[in-house]
Amino acid sequence: MADDGEPQDSVRARARAGARAGIRTWPVGGAQWGWNGVWPDIGLAVPARVRAWAAAEIGAGRLFPWFAVAFGSGIVLYFAADHEPAWWAAFLAAAVAAIAVIFLRRRLLAFVLALGFFAVALGFAAATLKATLIEHPVLRFPAYSVSVAGFVELRDESQKSDRFVLRLEHIEGNRIVDKLQRVRLSVRRGMAPPAGAFVEAKAQLNPPLQPLRPGSYDFARDLYFQRIGASGFVHGAVKVVTPPAEAGWRLRAVTFVESVRDAIDMRIRSVLSGDVGSIASALITASVTRLHPTFTTRCSSQASATCSRSPATTWRWSPASCSSFCARCSP
Repeated sequence: MADDGEPQDSVRARARAGARAGIRTWPVGGAQWGWNGVWPDIGLAVPARVRAWAAAEIGAGRLFPWFAVAFGSGIVLYFAADHEPAWWAAFLAAAVAAIAVIFLRRRLLAFVLALGFFAVALGFAAATLKATLIEHPVLRFPAYSVSVAGFVELRDESQKSDRFVLRLEHIEGNRIVDKLQRVRLSVRRGMAPPAGAFVEAKAQLNPPLQPLRPGSYDFARDLYFQRIGASGFVHGAVKVVTPPAEAGWRLRAVTFVESVRDAIDMRIRSVLSGDVGSIASALITASVTRLHPTFTTRCSSQASATCSRSPATTWRWSPASCSSFCARCSP
């Protein structure tokens, strides 16, 4: 008898009728076929409870969540590698696994195993691709009197100084081995150029700041995933000049988002004054403009220590939000 009281013979008859009509369904009793049909003797070695669990897990619609588990296992496998794998090898393995899934789709057990291998290979390939896309040069040693020129992508204001991210078109100076893609520069308060401007300046560049102590916030990791290869400050004035070429669509999109962010910041501050408006703007736009110096000092000292212990408990924020806020509050 079926689970709903329908005779088993009628269920199988309906399945055969659907097969003759060209409709493919999950085979009746397919879970038991996987254990008893392929390996008849395995039923003697596996306890009945384990067989029942396995039969339930490979039922119709129950194997799909395991695809995500296998995909995550492929990502873990990438981090366990001794060296950086080649992206083409990872995608070749995923392609071979996909072909195996297609050819083995009519064999239940082989299809399930091939699909699991494909999920692992796909997760490994996705992690490899992500690492390849964000890979960029990073400054290893401090460099002085470096000439930089490029488009301003982002600008940020703080209580003591302003900062902006410069997408480099030209860089020249000592200890500059590879051309950096982006740098983050600090200037005096109110001197940061607008987003989208093409500027030239003299700057001192330093490698991304490493964790000050074990378990503290890793600024270098945060900058690396933003494709920022160095940070520093500007000597002298920042000159806004005519760009040698028109900005691309990505820079125009970033400039548009930055303008919307500034408009939201101004609107919040027009309604809420003082630190209340500053904190509200910081939570929504990640802008810490015009925060009171006492609050900024308390944020940079207390939050950096709190994030390494239990940010979700003390600050009642998620760890990612706390880390991002700490990075912007730090001088």
